[in-house]
Amino acid sequence: MQNSHNNFQQLALIGPTASGKTALSIKVAKYMNAHILSLDSLSIYKEIDIVSAKPSEEEREGIKHFGIDVLYPNENFDVTTFITLYHEVYTQCLKDKKNLVIVGGTSFYLKMLIDGISELPTISQKAIEQTNVALQNIENAHAFLLKLDEAYMSKIEPKDSYRIEKALNIYFQTGLTPTEYFMKYPPKPTITEALPIYQIVWDRALLRKRIALRTEMMVSDGLIDEICMLEQKYSRRPNCMKSIGIKETLAYLDGVYDKKMLIEKITTNTARLAKRQTTFNNSQFEDVIKGSVEALEEMLL
Repeated sequence: MQNSHNNFQQLALIGPTASGKTALSIKVAKYMNAHILSLDSLSIYKEIDIVSAKPSEEEREGIKHFGIDVLYPNENFDVTTFITLYHEVYTQCLKDKKNLVIVGGTSFYLKMLIDGISELPTISQKAIEQTNVALQNIENAHAFLLKLDEAYMSKIEPKDSYRIEKALNIYFQTGLTPTEYFMKYPPKPTITEALPIYQIVWDRALLRKRIALRTEMMVSDGLIDEICMLEQKYSRRPNCMKSIGIKETLAYLDGVYDKKMLIEKITTNTARLAKRQTTFNNSQFEDVIKGSVEALEEMLL
């Protein structure tokens, strides 16, 4: 399936963690002559290899992957990082006459690519200073904003400093409440072409067995050494150090768990994450083609 500029094809493959997305995406990419864009909040980091279950160079089978090994663990990212990555991979696909497979564990980013986000204003030094003054008392700042824009602020916790700061910046920079601002500057979708979405579905008990097996393999592949290295190099401060698999291993290193308990804790927390991911996928996307790995493979190949 070669691709000229006008018949570029793309599809998305979603599913919970440990559902077999990676292996299927590589098969599909080979068949479709495609690059892969990975939407995963851990694989995006360099040096976080075992715990993120990112595919090794061999497993990638020569398929070019975007969204893997982009940042160091002490660098932050948000949804705009993936929007930039999507534009990069799209341009590269057209240049290389390739199609695109988007594979997402963190399908919130896929949702944002489809629905779009509003461009935020450039914040002046004056507005930053006003925001910093207001943030000296976070509860008061929240109450001040709540009075101005109840619809928007009622969804934000009084201690959520990150989102309160963003709302204050918008208000002091533009004189508009967040609701007024987002009405004036509605979100622009990044993905505007057709995007078929395929969702891998598993029985929960079977998926939990797969998660348990994968966790045991991670530990035998050197998970504990990897987390020791990450902690020495980057400390426990970065956001990614609070991820599932990392936080439990740090607790093991602190003597809170033994190895058997470590494997159990990671398995349980990963299974809970899988359940949340499935709930999100089922509620956020329309016209999704669902099936087992085998059924989807048959359909796509």
